[in-house]
Amino acid sequence: MEIRITPSVLNADLANLSAEIARVPSADGIHLDVMDNRFVPNLTFGLPVVASVRADTDRFLDIHLMIADVDRWGPGYAEAGAESVTFHIEASEDPVTLARTLRAAGARASMALKPGTAIEPYEDLLPELDMVLLMTVEPGFGGQAFMNSVLPKIERTRALIDKHGGQLWLQVDGGISAETIERCAIAGADTFVAGSAVYRSDDPDAIVRSLHEQAAAALG
Repeated sequence: MEIRITPSVLNADLANLSAEIARVPSADGIHLDVMDNRFVPNLTFGLPVVASVRADTDRFLDIHLMIADVDRWGPGYAEAGAESVTFHIEASEDPVTLARTLRAAGARASMALKPGTAIEPYEDLLPELDMVLLMTVEPGFGGQAFMNSVLPKIERTRALIDKHGGQLWLQVDGGISAETIERCAIAGADTFVAGSAVYRSDDPDAIVRSLHEQAAAALG
């Protein structure tokens, strides 16, 4: 199982994203959190900023849409050149069509679930997806404490992915740090979003490398 670390710039210097992205050359991608103050009680940035980042870097862009009306707005992020676009199942009225539209536009299609949303009702959607994102905090703000209660859901999601024999990535986001990443890897996650742990350190890239090593070691 390949390990991927995709730092979130939510806790970086948003006024200087180009320099902040350059600080993590070892990262497997850059995670951009789009929030609209409707689906979650926070407001970050939208498509114009993502398009500007796309024009400025060739790094793998992992877009996490925490927005309402995602069926309408989600495809624009794929059309802007993002390699991966994640929509929340709680915000989508037609997730199959959305996933297919994202893929048709050239992006990996990903479904996110809040901590309290079960994975089992969405098993039939897995063949339409390239990644499942399990939130390990309530979405909306960085720096929250990791929720151990999500670990069994990571295990169940991994079992479903293995059952279907797909190549889905299993991503976790929220409170990922040196203290929590091994638990998530053992439970079955392979892709990790780390924000505060990376960008609040003096050497963000060293943290990225260390987290990668920890997760890989946890898998033996």
